[in-house]
Order: sequence, then structure tokens, then C-alpha cells
Amino acid sequence: MGFDRSEDDRLVLGVPRAAFRPSPIFLGLLALFVVSAVLAWNGSGQVRFSVFLFVLSGWLVSLCLHEYAHAVVAFRAGDRSVAERGYLTLNPLKYSHPLLSIVFPVLAVLLGGIGLPGGAVWVDRHVIPGRLRHTLVSVAGPATNVLFALVLATPFVLGVDLYAHTDFWFGVAALGFLQLTASLLNLLPVPGLDGGNIIEPWLSPQWRRGYNLFAPYGFLLLIALLWNPRLGGWFFSGVDVLADLIGLPADFAAYGLRLMRFWEG
Repeated sequence: MGFDRSEDDRLVLGVPRAAFRPSPIFLGLLALFVVSAVLAWNGSGQVRFSVFLFVLSGWLVSLCLHEYAHAVVAFRAGDRSVAERGYLTLNPLKYSHPLLSIVFPVLAVLLGGIGLPGGAVWVDRHVIPGRLRHTLVSVAGPATNVLFALVLATPFVLGVDLYAHTDFWFGVAALGFLQLTASLLNLLPVPGLDGGNIIEPWLSPQWRRGYNLFAPYGFLLLIALLWNPRLGGWFFSGVDVLADLIGLPADFAAYGLRLMRFWEG
């Protein structure tokens, strides 16, 4: 894929500025997030549907920013191909396989209240020098989720009046909970996922060969682990502990996730 490099299209590190412009799809998601937040805040219309749109659009925005963080760090580390693939435009369609990257993660949010890893950024590791840079590329995405979780927890830590605009705060807590689940999942050392990719550059050649063997099945392995009642219970217990540490009320999050399922009546 190439770029139309007109004379007035200035370059940034050899790449046209158009490669950095946010896509209309992302801007639309961002607008939906803001509008649904206002509706939930004011309690306008069908408030459960407003909370649904708020949490879902917020989750999709965070997914875009998660993958963008991987791409921008890779770009700065030397991989210019991420720009040519459209990863720096925040377009969710550039990061995704329609089923694995959009349908499954969205269903997981709606039905289970868990933020599954969604999109994927293909990085040309051969042009990025040094193990630390490779690790930073992998850390960038989960770090975005951690930052989101901390920002969403801040109003609760500051002691906002939860009895005013309560439905809105339910939605904020639910979205924060999803960010925590995504943070923890993405930091698990599962081959092929961010947590595994963080440590992969530091493995010995023998361990790396084993890692590469299991990497294509990392997502399926993660689903299998979460499907186990005991392991799934431990996971959510860990998320609850993290929520308590950062001041995110788990009871508000649980109710917010129920509230957004407007179809349940």
C-alpha cells in the first residue's frame, strides 16, 4: 500500500501527514461516546440505552487507542510500515479481523462484562533494533488500558456525589471495570498476546521456539482458561482487588454492566 504524495503533502519522518489523521470512523465513535455520556448524565430518553451506548462506544474508543499506542511506539522505534497499513489513523477496521477483533470482544462486553483483547497491529520486528524497544511496543497497549482505568476511577477517589447523575456514574464504573479486565488480560504471559510479547524478546532461543509454536493459539488458550470456573473466578477476584486498590467501586461497576443490558428489561 502506498500514499499519494502531492507537493503540498508534507512528510513526517518520511511519511505523509495523511497517515496520522484520525479516521472518520474513529471520530464518529468519539462523537457517539460524548453524546451518549451527555444523555446518560442528563437522564434523557431511555437511560439504559444511553448507558449501553456510552459503555460500548467508550470500549471501542479505548480499543482503537490501545492499538494506536502499539503502532505509534513501533513507528518511533523504526517501523514505518505501520503508517502505510493505516494503523496511525485510529481506524478500528485497520486493526481488526471482523469476527475475532470486533464480534467476539463486543459480545464478551455485552454478555460477560469482560474486556477481551480485540484488535491487532502487525509490526515488522526485523526493523526495530533492541529487545527493550520490542518490549515497549508490546507494553504500550496495556499501558493505555491501565491509564484509562485510573482516569475513570479518579472521580470516585475524589468523592463525587454518586447520588446525582447516578446512572452516568454506573456507566463510568462499568467502563472502568472493563479497562481493568483488559489490563489484566493483556498483561498475562500468554503466547501471542501482549503479555507474552512483553517477555518474548528476553527468552532464550529454545524458549522462543516453544513460544512461537503456541503463539497462534494464544487467544484460544485465553478463552479456555477463562471458561474454567475456578480460573475464571480467580481472575475476577483479582480484578476486584485491583478495583479496590484504585478506588473503583466494584458494586457500581456490576450494576452498570447490568444496566447497559437494556434488552433484559
